[in-house]
Amino acid sequence: MGRDYLAIVNPAAGGGRSRKLLGPALERLRAGGIEIRVAETRAPGDATEIAREAYGRGARNFIAVGGDGTSYEIVNGLYPQALAGEAPTLGFLPLGTGNSFLRDFSHAGVEYGIESLLAQRSRACDVMRLRHRDGMIHYINLLSMGFSADVATLRARSFSGWGEFGYVMSIFLTLARFNRRPFPVRIEGGDSFDRRSCLFLTFSNSKFTGGTMMIAPQAEIDDGLAEYVRWGPIGRLGLIGNLPGLYDGTHIKHPLAERKAVKRVEFSLDAPIDVMVDGEVLTLHCEELDVLPGALNVVA
Repeated sequence: MGRDYLAIVNPAAGGGRSRKLLGPALERLRAGGIEIRVAETRAPGDATEIAREAYGRGARNFIAVGGDGTSYEIVNGLYPQALAGEAPTLGFLPLGTGNSFLRDFSHAGVEYGIESLLAQRSRACDVMRLRHRDGMIHYINLLSMGFSADVATLRARSFSGWGEFGYVMSIFLTLARFNRRPFPVRIEGGDSFDRRSCLFLTFSNSKFTGGTMMIAPQAEIDDGLAEYVRWGPIGRLGLIGNLPGLYDGTHIKHPLAERKAVKRVEFSLDAPIDVMVDGEVLTLHCEELDVLPGALNVVA
């Protein structure tokens, strides 16, 4: 792993916090012998294009400066082309709103990201690959459908500028609607599609989402597997009473919960659905999910 990096910066991340805190972080890294070039994004999707073009020109070391959405875009700029070449390395300066991925290693956030880059701590990380009817996406945190995706979708579309209050409003409104429904899925080794109604399904590479929610407490980023978590049709009061379990990971012990580590998943959806992928809200007609073992090096 070299000591030269391309830092891809989302200056709008964290309500502009990313740009304000970037200077001191870069000074510490450069003082520690890290060579850094900086590229700023101006619109959604820019980080994907910057990463894709840079990898094509020979860049192999990247830093995501922003939140989960920034690293998601970078990963989708690196893959699938990186599968035919040298595995890229991705470090993190988590200066955005949601920074879930690094929580698998530390709660110190940007400080941990800086220390890891200076120490050149690198480990292999699996990349999840989702094929949908219109193409393919890659991610390193999680794919979620159902309640959690409904909350994220409502917040993105109706309360995006409301901060934490918008998130709380989205939870309460989603609870009021409480749309439990089936997402037909066949897990590796299954004979048929599971068409039971559920509250949510998640397919995780790492443990945390939403900053502090431990949705997949048994997930490992380098085991070559996706952690599948399903919560059945629990009622409103049951969900409210069990909300703390979503933060400490004990929700998977609930009688309506299931989890399994798998290499491949098939979907049989009738139409596109709203999903949350690494903090981003998308509408996709999901078809198949599999794992690219150790395809990425992460500095963590």
